Amino acid sequence: MNLLISFLPILLPFIFLVLMRMPAKRGMALAFIMVFLAAFFLWDMDWNVLFASILQGLHKAFGILIILFGAIFMMYTLKQSGAIDRINKGFNTLTTDMRIQAILIAYLFGAIIEGVSGFGTPAVVVAPLLVALGFNPISAAVLSLISDSVPVSFGAVGTPIQVGLGNITSSTEFFNQIAVYITSMEFLAGVFMPTIVVYVLMLFFGKNNTKRDYLEILPWTLSIGLVYSLMSYLTAITLGYEFVSIIGPVATLILATLSIRFHILTPKNMWHKAKVETEEIKHSDMSLIRAWAPYGVVILLLILSRTIIPIKEFFLTFIDLSYRDILGFDTIDSSLQLLYSPGFILILSALAAILIHRSKAKTIWTSTKSSLNTVKGAALALIPTLALVQIFSNSGINGSDLVSMPVYLATFLGERLNGVWVMIAPFVGELGSFITGSATVSTLTFSPIQHQIALSYDLNPGLILGLQVMGGAAGNMICVHNVVSVSTVVKLEGQEGMIIKKTVGPALLYGLLAGLAAIILF
Repeated sequence: MNLLISFLPILLPFIFLVLMRMPAKRGMALAFIMVFLAAFFLWDMDWNVLFASILQGLHKAFGILIILFGAIFMMYTLKQSGAIDRINKGFNTLTTDMRIQAILIAYLFGAIIEGVSGFGTPAVVVAPLLVALGFNPISAAVLSLISDSVPVSFGAVGTPIQVGLGNITSSTEFFNQIAVYITSMEFLAGVFMPTIVVYVLMLFFGKNNTKRDYLEILPWTLSIGLVYSLMSYLTAITLGYEFVSIIGPVATLILATLSIRFHILTPKNMWHKAKVETEEIKHSDMSLIRAWAPYGVVILLLILSRTIIPIKEFFLTFIDLSYRDILGFDTIDSSLQLLYSPGFILILSALAAILIHRSKAKTIWTSTKSSLNTVKGAALALIPTLALVQIFSNSGINGSDLVSMPVYLATFLGERLNGVWVMIAPFVGELGSFITGSATVSTLTFSPIQHQIALSYDLNPGLILGLQVMGGAAGNMICVHNVVSVSTVVKLEGQEGMIIKKTVGPALLYGLLAGLAAIILF
C-alpha cells in the first residue's frame, strides 16, 4: 500500500494528462485532491502539515508565474516594436532551413539562457521565437523542452551541482569531480541530443520526409553535439563546474554560426523553409543588433546578478519575499528574492527594450494586459501542481514515523535493483524532476539516497551522483510546470498531455544513453 501511495504523484499526472488527455488545470487539480486525501488518511500527515505544504506550493507557484509573466511581457513588447520580425529576418538571412534554426535557437541560444538563468526560463523564452519563425506551436513547445536538457546539468552557473549536492558536501573539488564525470558521459549521451531535437522536428512537423532528409543533417547535428560536449569537458577540467553552462553553449554557437556561413557539414538541400515576412512591419529599418539588444540586456543582467558579489547580494536581499517557517514548521519554507528572479530581469529587460526600440509608452499597458490574461490560465494549473509536489516532498513529517514518499520510493527501488543501479540512477533523477519540477530539487531530494546506495552496494559514488544530476536535467523535458509554462506562452493551454507525450520518449532515451555511457566509460 505504501508503495502505491508513494507512486500516486507520478502515476496520476501521467494518467490524467497523457492517457486521458485532460487539460493540466483539471488533471492536476484531480491529482492534487487524490494525493491530499491519501496523504491524510493513509500516510498519516497532519492537517497542519498539509496546509503548510499547500501554502508553500502557492508561494512557489507565484515565483514561477513571475518568470512566466516576464517572458510573455518581453515577447509582446518585442512583437509590438517589430524586433521579433527583424530577428526572424536575421535568422532567415543566415539560413532558412528549419532543422538548423531549431538547433541555433532552441538548443544553443536556449542553453545560453539556461546557463545564466535556469528555472525553466529557456523554454518560455525561445518557444515564442520559434513560433514567430513559422514553427508549429506544439513543435516549438516540444523542441524547446527537449533542448533544455543537457545544459540543465550545470544550470545557472552550476546551481544543480552546488545546491543539489549541497547536502552531501560543500567541497568545490568534489563538485568539479562530478562535473568531469558528467561531461565525460555527455560524449556518449549529450552528443546525440541535437540530432534527437532535429529528428523530433522532422517526425512531428515534416511531411513527405525522405531518407536523405534525415541523413544529410546528421553530420552537422552530431558535430554540434560533439563540439558542445568537448567544450563542456575542457571547461570542467580547467575552469570548473560553474563555467560549463556559460562557455560551452557560447563557444558552440559561435562555431555553429561559422559552420553555416562557410557551409561546413551543413546540408545542401533546404528542408521546410522558415516563414519569411512579406508584410511591411514597424521599425523595418531596425538593425539586427538593436533587435537582439534586449536579449543581450537579459544575459548581461543575469551574469552581473549572479557573478558580481556586491550586485548579487543586493539582488538577493533588497526585496526578499521569502516565506519561512510556514505555519511554524522550520523545514517548510519557500524562497523568493524578487530582484534575483529571472522574471524580474525579463521585465526589466522588456522595459529597456521599449527605450532601445523607441516604442510608444502605451506598449507597457497593452503588453501588461495581454501578459496577465495569458498567465491567469497557467496559474490554475500551476497552483495544484506545486501543492501536490510539496505534499510529496514534506510527507516525511507524519504521525507514523514513515519516511517521506520520495525516500520510500527510492529505497524500495534500491533494495531490489542495486545490481543494475547504474542504469536506474538517471531515471530516479528524472522521476524527481517530473514530480518536483526542478533538476536542482530533484538532486537535493534524491542525492543522499543515491549516495547511500552507492556506498552500500560498492558502486562509484561520484558516478552515481553524476547520473542523478543528468537524470534531473532530462526530467526537465517532462516536468508538469515547465510544460504548463511553455504551453501558455505559445497559446496551447489544455494540450499539456500532448506535449508530454512528445517529450517523454526523448527524456527516457537520454536517461538510457547516460546509463550506457556510465557502463562503457567507467
